[in-house]
Amino acid sequence: MGMAAPKGGAAVRGTRCHMDTDTDGSCSWRLTASNGRVIAVSARPYADYGECRAGLEQLCADIEELQGELHHSSDGAGWAWRLRDRSGGVVAVSPRPYERHSTCQTAYDRFRLLLAEVGSGRTTLWDDAE
Repeated sequence: MGMAAPKGGAAVRGTRCHMDTDTDGSCSWRLTASNGRVIAVSARPYADYGECRAGLEQLCADIEELQGELHHSSDGAGWAWRLRDRSGGVVAVSPRPYERHSTCQTAYDRFRLLLAEVGSGRTTLWDDAE
């Protein structure tokens, strides 16, 4: 079931993007809140840092057009969410299962709001931004 982006609200201030590089040079991203809790993670690796950053920036720019869904987690321990790109590929996932559907929905909505704010230039995820 596709879900539209939520309207209104604000993303958590102090959220940052961390790029994790594997031994083969591939890179993935994870978003963390100011309290250190992981908000979202890349669902796939990118070839390098530049491609990874560009991929996340494209998600931010396209967020209004992208579809996501909530589903039972693979281990059956609760609910998880995932975000799909225009071709239907999964590009972002929840970092953990949520016990309640409503908690998962709230986390997903906040993630979408954050990406929309970054895409509009109101918020930045990068420490190197001016």
